[in-house]
Amino acid sequence: MGATAIARLPPKIPERATQIAAIAQLYGVSAATVYRALHCVLKPRTVYRRDHGIPRVLSQPELEHYCELIAALKLRTTNKSGRHLSTVRAIQLLEEYGVEIAQGLVKVPAGLLRKQTVNRWLAEEYRFTLQAINALPESYRN
Repeated sequence: MGATAIARLPPKIPERATQIAAIAQLYGVSAATVYRALHCVLKPRTVYRRDHGIPRVLSQPELEHYCELIAALKLRTTNKSGRHLSTVRAIQLLEEYGVEIAQGLVKVPAGLLRKQTVNRWLAEEYRFTLQAINALPESYRN
């Protein structure tokens, strides 16, 4: 009898206790160990955290703004062989010197952005990869 079959039996039924005792004897452990293992197997768990996809350090518009700046830095520093500025170095530049945009100087507080967070947002939200950027059609004016 499997773990789910035992779990379907009501807790007070004698057949459940005999099945647990048989499994405990088969594996050479106590009945309490089988109950603990059964409890761990049958515990429902959520697949994601409740705040999955929502940044915890700062608000989503702020993070998106910083990610856009980092994506622009990476895009502007791409050379002919396809190499570009690393995410870590782009974050360091934003923290140390900042970037001048139309609205003024944007400087990120030190330690606010992490490489993993920025890379995940660039990959998932903006689909920023060099292949995706190079696949975009050239824009032109008439």
